[in-house]
Amino acid sequence: MSTLTHFNAEGHAHMVDISDKAHSKRIAIATGHIHMQADTFHTIMQGQAKKGDVLGIARIAAIQASKKTSDLIPLCHPLSLSRVDVTFEPDASQHSITIRVQCETTGQTGVEMEALTAVQIGLLTIYDMCKAIDRGMVMQGIGLLEKHGGKSGDWVAAAD
Repeated sequence: MSTLTHFNAEGHAHMVDISDKAHSKRIAIATGHIHMQADTFHTIMQGQAKKGDVLGIARIAAIQASKKTSDLIPLCHPLSLSRVDVTFEPDASQHSITIRVQCETTGQTGVEMEALTAVQIGLLTIYDMCKAIDRGMVMQGIGLLEKHGGKSGDWVAAAD
């Protein structure tokens, strides 16, 4: 088992020193789902939500969240993101929407937290915009799908 890098030899939390790490292209892809009532799903897909374009606003919120990750997660390094791509996949049979976020940078540390934060905030934005009609929406399946670059190389989640 690997050691936890956010704790020093004395067991105190600290920001990891990345000054000796090589710059490389870093990519992370994360996903998550939100399940809702059929009426809520159709309201979103037909563009009839009173607060506006739910998925368009959730996309912007996810991008904004990726850029603010180091403000939200105390030990994350601030990163200069070179790309953030947010896509949604509606599933009418399940009354759910899947969000997929790909973050990229060239730097000394990975972008996994940025991708995961973007997923969470994108889903929370959908919830916020539709909670007046469906407080029972459930977010689940949030996780990292892949990461590429850096000293540890590539990682891909095991298929279900």
